[in-house]
Order: sequence, then structure tokens, then C-alpha cells
Amino acid sequence: MTIEFWSLQRLNEITKKGEGVRLEFKKKANFPDKIAKELVAFANTQGGILLLGVDDDGTVSGTRDIEGEVFVLEQAIDSLIWPRLNYSLQILKLNEKKGVAVLQVEKGDKLPLQLRDSPDTRAGKVYVRVGEQSLQASKEMREILRRRVKAKDTQFTFGEKERKLMELLENNSAITLTEYAKAANLSKFMASRTLIKLVLSNVVEIQPEEGQDLYFRK
Repeated sequence: MTIEFWSLQRLNEITKKGEGVRLEFKKKANFPDKIAKELVAFANTQGGILLLGVDDDGTVSGTRDIEGEVFVLEQAIDSLIWPRLNYSLQILKLNEKKGVAVLQVEKGDKLPLQLRDSPDTRAGKVYVRVGEQSLQASKEMREILRRRVKAKDTQFTFGEKERKLMELLENNSAITLTEYAKAANLSKFMASRTLIKLVLSNVVEIQPEEGQDLYFRK
């Protein structure tokens, strides 16, 4: 990955933008598993930057023993994230006692990355970044992430299921899986397969949501 070098000036400039789809602030590593969740979400979406030692409002206040905080966080990264997270790390000292750590995360090569339930298993949860939030990915989103890595368009036959979906999207700005299954008189399994196929075919776009994902016509 390309390693970028940070200055305090650059740090102050970027924190003024506030948190977003590619930027997250954390004051300390008190809950390293929660920070690992944000890193997983970055890797599964567009990549991103996590600033450790920055307040929620963007104040670059630093944190004491920044090296110790980073040690705790890197232990969580190594034990809880699978496959391996690709990131770079830089520590900026504000004074003798306080500093800020900059973790730059690249989009994963092998998707989806997961936050393990425990260090002893590969089973875990998948997260994606939506605005300032890291949301748990649905079954559909996980499958889309997995198959998109192949960078190959999906071919499909335009049949009655697909026609009904396009008709629904002509009359609605967005629909959910449940709404599509009900309107098209399909099982949720079949509706899910159809939506995944059309997202991978670049006909439909998915927007992860806390309740149910939304699907739009591209």
C-alpha cells in the first residue's frame, strides 16, 4: 500500500471536515473491539482513516501513552480481524506526554473482512461504512462483497422476476427485500437471489441500512 506521511498541519485540516464515510475519530483504545469494527467497515467499503487521540468533535487533544494505546489496538487487529487487515500506522507527538495515531486502511483484497466473535474462530460479523456509521452487513451485502472481488460482471436472463423488479423501481424510489418478495409473490430466498444478481450486474444499486437494505435502480 502507498504510505502517506502526516504532519500536524495536515491532521488539523482533515479533522475540520468531521467524521464521514472514510474518516473516524477515537479518543482512546478503551474498547479495541469497537475500533476494530470501524476498521473492518473501512476495509469492506472504500478504505479510510482512523485517528486515535482525537475527540468526537474533531479536537486534536491527543492521548497519553499513545504507544501503549496503539499496542492494545494492534493486538485487537491481529486477533479479531480476518482476513488480514492491510493498513499503515503513523504516530504524531503533540508534546512529551500526548500523541495521535493515524491508521490508514486500504480496501480489502479479499472480501468481506470479518470481526471475529473470538480469536479462536474465523466466524464473525461483517461491517460496512455508511456515512459516519459502521453497520452490520446483511446476508445479501456479504454475498455481494464476496462476489464483487472477482471484478466480473454477472450475466442474467431478463425474466418475469426481473421485469417485476424494474416495474416496482419505476414507481418507487427504493424498495426493500421484503417489499419486493411480497409484490412479486416470491419467497425471500428467490427475491434475495434476484436482487444480488442484479446488483452484481450493475442494474440495481444497494444501500445498506440498519433495518433492511434499500435497492435503487441505477
